[in-house]
Amino acid sequence: MASSFTLARLPRIEFGAGRIACLPDLISGFGSRVLLVTGGSSFLSGPHWPRLEAALLARGIEIQQLRVIGEPSPDFIDTSVRALCGTRVDCVLGIGGGSALDAAKAMAGLLKPGNSVMDHLEGVGPELPYRGPAIPFIAVPTTAGTGSEATRNAVLSMHGADGFKKSFRDEKLVAEHAVIDPDLLATCPPDVLAANGMDAFTQLLESYVSSKANPFTDALALSGIEQLRDALLPLYEAQGDPAEQRAAMAYAALLSGITLAQVGLGSVHGLAAPLGAFFPIPHGVVCGTLVAEATRVNIAALESRLRDSPALDKYARVGRLLSMRNLSNDEARVALVDTLENWTRRLHLPRLGSYGVGLSDIPHIVANSRGSSMKTNPLELTDEEIAKVLRARL
Repeated sequence: MASSFTLARLPRIEFGAGRIACLPDLISGFGSRVLLVTGGSSFLSGPHWPRLEAALLARGIEIQQLRVIGEPSPDFIDTSVRALCGTRVDCVLGIGGGSALDAAKAMAGLLKPGNSVMDHLEGVGPELPYRGPAIPFIAVPTTAGTGSEATRNAVLSMHGADGFKKSFRDEKLVAEHAVIDPDLLATCPPDVLAANGMDAFTQLLESYVSSKANPFTDALALSGIEQLRDALLPLYEAQGDPAEQRAAMAYAALLSGITLAQVGLGSVHGLAAPLGAFFPIPHGVVCGTLVAEATRVNIAALESRLRDSPALDKYARVGRLLSMRNLSNDEARVALVDTLENWTRRLHLPRLGSYGVGLSDIPHIVANSRGSSMKTNPLELTDEEIAKVLRARL
């Protein structure tokens, strides 16, 4: 029997190879002036942009472009909103990785109100409720990892010793349309593919064992994990059919965004916030390098003091799913950690130490790790348990 649960708003989803071609029709439904938000250069210099630009211009759609270099900061959002003050924008189109989509999402929410994003960031400033209105937003991911196309939060970063990585979050920010075209992944470099793929896996696993998980999100998480299992390593290692593998990765990433938006995440993402704020570590790298050890620590903590937690059976189920073997629960949980360690090695995910993280930094990271993601971990970890995860990956 399904327990009671609530589903937050989702975008209308267009999924499939070649679906980028539907963008002119979707944009025309909102008007004739679009703000295009992309990453630095990869999409604009790739094969898809000339065709899309020609199709938009043929429909009489005026395009204003904005590029996001690196992870968006609150200052970048505020400066961009001020620069566009008085400019008519009928629709915001975000095309790129998580940073471009998060920036586009935040701008769509603030172009009409015109106030600072700092007014709304969780855990920073006054945390005023967002009233809107938001400009219609269309999300088109070009990587398979963050799931930002399906979420209601825009993640913004301030880097440095006193930095932060926080969300501007509201259902009014959810994209009207999410267009997921696996063909856009064809130009994704292997290291980005590896990191983002492990981000998607971590989001699927953490939402599956989340303290707020429900039967709906469980079904999606397991489906995404199965697809990712069969696609990530073969795509990274150039074995098999890349078109099928890209479709599987795009599907898994989409589901990871849906599940995290509904039920939250866990300890890896709790640590990713301070690590990404204090050090120049890409988000996907943090997830990929920590997920095996965090899973080991979570399982050990559950076995030690919460043996009746449903998360233990769930970890075992994922262990059987990844190993494709009929194992006992104890054997399957060991196999899960072993599999994730193997993936971490084969995907060449770097250790935290290569980004300057040292033993002396661990207390500061642990002290800043207990944000919203840590609150839905299957149990509350001690400071020492959190530190153990970090020490194992220095």
